[in-house]
Amino acid sequence: MNKRLVEQLDTPFPIYGFQNIGSRRDRDLGNRRWEFLGLLQYLRHYKEIQIDRRGNAREAVVFEMQIHREPTSIFPEHDAKISAEVLRDFLRTHNEDNEERTIVDSSISLPQCFRQIGGVEAEQIRRVMLNLEPSKFEHLIKQVLEATGFERVTVTRYSQDGGVDVNAFAGPGFWPIRNVLVQVQAKRWLHTVGRREVAELRGSLRPFARGAIVTTSHYSKSAVVEAFELGKNPIVLVDGYEFANIVGNLKIPVG
Repeated sequence: MNKRLVEQLDTPFPIYGFQNIGSRRDRDLGNRRWEFLGLLQYLRHYKEIQIDRRGNAREAVVFEMQIHREPTSIFPEHDAKISAEVLRDFLRTHNEDNEERTIVDSSISLPQCFRQIGGVEAEQIRRVMLNLEPSKFEHLIKQVLEATGFERVTVTRYSQDGGVDVNAFAGPGFWPIRNVLVQVQAKRWLHTVGRREVAELRGSLRPFARGAIVTTSHYSKSAVVEAFELGKNPIVLVDGYEFANIVGNLKIPVG
């Protein structure tokens, strides 16, 4: 049935999203333990290695869906028409293309010299990072920057405005660029970071500062293209697999 989700790209059929808010053992709840989230829109899918409850590695297919919370209720006899309108309105304001639906998998593309630990250990570290509070993930990035030679590293006041989260200055070891300000955005995300987020960070940087995004997830191909587009301030992109390798190699405790 999962294969059919991709067909929504060609035929805008409705996909309902529900969330379990109660135990199935609670007989008083019955069907009320399911809360309607909204209509779902297929965005992309990809394979990744995940760790199961027994600590074993397995290959999983991950589907990313956009949740449309409006309208809050839908009559089945009108769901096809409503779904088509919702998807059309989204595509009108979001320039989704094949490059935005494709992720760049650093577990394959990352050079061997950056693969300091095994793939299973890296995924274990990434899963722990996913469970951190956003502010703790920002402080983890601060620790990593300090451990790799950056100075005057500070975490900005926590907010959800999509701006800069960590400021750091290149230390003497980075002699050609020493004292250059690097501004980092932390994204403790499950879903893919796209082109829009890269462009928004670039617009938030101080004059002459360099920018970077560190995420626990992945980047779309269009995000990578945007990050290194000619004539624009380049943005360094570090995904969850690469960052887990850095953390693991430095033996920095997570959690």
